Amino acid sequence: MPTIRNIPLRHELKYLISPAEMAVLRGVLTPVMQTDPNGDENNQYHIRSLYFDTINDDFLEEKIAGVGSRKKYRIRIYNFSDRVIKLECKSKYGDLISKQSVTIPRDLADQLIAGDPEGLQRMRHPLLHDVYREMRTRLLRPVVIVDYMREAYIHPAQEVRITFDKQLRTGLYSSSMFDKMLPTYPVFDDPVEILEVKYDEFLPSYLQSILSGVTAQRSAVSKYTWCRRYENKEF
Repeated sequence: MPTIRNIPLRHELKYLISPAEMAVLRGVLTPVMQTDPNGDENNQYHIRSLYFDTINDDFLEEKIAGVGSRKKYRIRIYNFSDRVIKLECKSKYGDLISKQSVTIPRDLADQLIAGDPEGLQRMRHPLLHDVYREMRTRLLRPVVIVDYMREAYIHPAQEVRITFDKQLRTGLYSSSMFDKMLPTYPVFDDPVEILEVKYDEFLPSYLQSILSGVTAQRSAVSKYTWCRRYENKEF
């Protein structure tokens, strides 16, 4: 598997699909893949991410411009709980992605959300050092909350993970990610959901066959970008 700085790189394919096409795919995938153990009785769970960007919105501008190598920083929680809080950096290199992730305590999450990097430089994890540098030199700060429901299917061959990310909503200008009552707003005008396919070196042939039936074109879908669409950015 290719790596960047010893971080594994994976393939990621994205599509915008209709609810009807999602239902058909669900019926085909269920017999041949495992459901995500983190899902509920309906094989789904809620994801909330708070994305960060520089004072000049460099990460957003790079995405809009189609820059081949770029990154995004975020804090992520599941099912509105602060029991597991992840600080992550997702990097993209052409059609490949990598992700660094570290679990952080609530007090550190609150500190970063408040824009305070003090103490990060003394911590051992390299991702925390990166965030400290970005906050000090480029004024990295929280910019938007991204909410959605995830339905996931997994297979051990090539670590395949196929997800339906549904009901994408934006928290607009709020950074109150631990507020369960935070108002959020749908970002798509049409009834569409996001299909994502992730795998290591190659996609097994039987899954290639299943996904060949997807009529939607591949898309450079970015939940982060879509959730900032109300800010009068030119996407």
